[in-house]
Amino acid sequence: MKKIMGLCFALLAAVLGFQAPLTGQWFLDFENGLALSGFNDVRIPGGSGTLFSFSEELKIDPAYFFRLRAGYQWKKGHHLSVFASPLRLRAEGTVGRELLFFEEIFPADIPLEGIYQFNSYRLTYRYDFLRKGKWRAGIGFTAKIRDAAIKVEGDGRSSNKTNVGFVPLINFRASWQFHPQGSLLLEGDAAWAPQGRAEDVLLALQYRLGERLTLKAGYRILEGGADVEEVYNFSLFHFLSVGLICQF
Repeated sequence: MKKIMGLCFALLAAVLGFQAPLTGQWFLDFENGLALSGFNDVRIPGGSGTLFSFSEELKIDPAYFFRLRAGYQWKKGHHLSVFASPLRLRAEGTVGRELLFFEEIFPADIPLEGIYQFNSYRLTYRYDFLRKGKWRAGIGFTAKIRDAAIKVEGDGRSSNKTNVGFVPLINFRASWQFHPQGSLLLEGDAAWAPQGRAEDVLLALQYRLGERLTLKAGYRILEGGADVEEVYNFSLFHFLSVGLICQF
């Protein structure tokens, strides 16, 4: 995690050091709240493992989450940022059949404990092509590093499948200022491919507390997964979110 974030910040600093004009502005975007699990279907290996639900046959409790984005924005609508979002949820329950998970076989109906980890680190560039009146809209590109792991243990047995990989995403953002201090925000990253998909989207209300500080609150959805020989996993998470954006 530290190495990944260090690399992202180094890339941000290098790009800004060569290209950023002095007319821009730094920003820090902090978001936190409650993470709730929707569906979470798992089969590892993807072709021969046992398909089971990490959120229905096992039960995942709501968990605290936080997200942090730091970046720089040019006056003419260019944005460059780095982002970190650790996510770790715990599950427990039983599966009413023999469970083949990764490198271990678990007997039916034994108490199981699980950990679902989905950490995300991103480097994003976006250009705001629309800046007219109360409306702002932009589109860009996100280079994402996924640090994922699924662990199951029980009856003295344990199996842990990890996966670190690169995912290219389309970044988008749109806002409508309906009040001098208030605005509606839609932003996210998303991508689709034959073997899987990913969507991370926030709908939020924003309220400007001062010249450099903005409060936001809303709902975020994180959905997606992959169907490949190594792993089959599709999941959905709901986030009740509150955050602050600081410009300096």
